[in-house]
Amino acid sequence: MNRAKIISVNYREYIKGIKQLKVEDQLRLLEIMAGHLGKVVSKKKHSIMELEGLGAEIWKGIDAQAYVNKERESWH
Repeated sequence: MNRAKIISVNYREYIKGIKQLKVEDQLRLLEIMAGHLGKVVSKKKHSIMELEGLGAEIWKGIDAQAYVNKERESWH
């Protein structure tokens, strides 16, 4: 039996067992798992600087001041 099939069978068994738990116990399990996953999952902080240059190709060849002036004129 390959590893993927073993994991799949184990997963199905876990789900079956969880469904048999009382609601209170299911909620407690959920609480435990959420706490565990919160520690395991990477919590990389992002910087606004990661967006620098994003979409620059869209504005290539467009005069920024002319664009702003045109937008301002459309407000009147």
